[in-house]
Amino acid sequence: MVVKRPKFDSAVTLIEVLVSIIILAIAAVGALNYQYYAVEQAQIARAQCLATRTAQLVLEDWKSTGGAAGYDLSTLGLGFSVPQRIPDQWEEGHGAGLGATLNNSVHTITVDNLPMIVMLIWRDVAQDTSAQVTLRQLTVIVGFGEIDANGNLAFPESRLANIPEVALSTYTRVEGS
Repeated sequence: MVVKRPKFDSAVTLIEVLVSIIILAIAAVGALNYQYYAVEQAQIARAQCLATRTAQLVLEDWKSTGGAAGYDLSTLGLGFSVPQRIPDQWEEGHGAGLGATLNNSVHTITVDNLPMIVMLIWRDVAQDTSAQVTLRQLTVIVGFGEIDANGNLAFPESRLANIPEVALSTYTRVEGS
């Protein structure tokens, strides 16, 4: 009796298996890479949302004082530091052309473990002498990082160095007495 052995022409070869494993590995690396960048961008978005909310809070409170030149964030009781010297890295370019920095200083605050630096800038843009009213532009710039013991800007996490600052502006009327 003669038994015919079946042909395995339709079987998968070792090369086909290796090629399919390589394709799956490339797809998996791509998906993991996408997830990594998605998480990173979500953290940046969260940081910018916190900075925007902080800037808006400060701007609205400062505006409620009529843009007072003696405004001090540390008196709010929300965790803002006392005024500190502006770090050298911030003096260049931050607020250029926006006006004078309030008290020539910055404040720091940490919100949800995110250290932020807050700079307040003001300038008078128009004046009505007959009504004794001045229109003042108020700007709040919130950046990321903290001020170390030497007064320099430090980044506890390297990702904070690449997140752009948030700047919000508004106008208020300063009335003469």
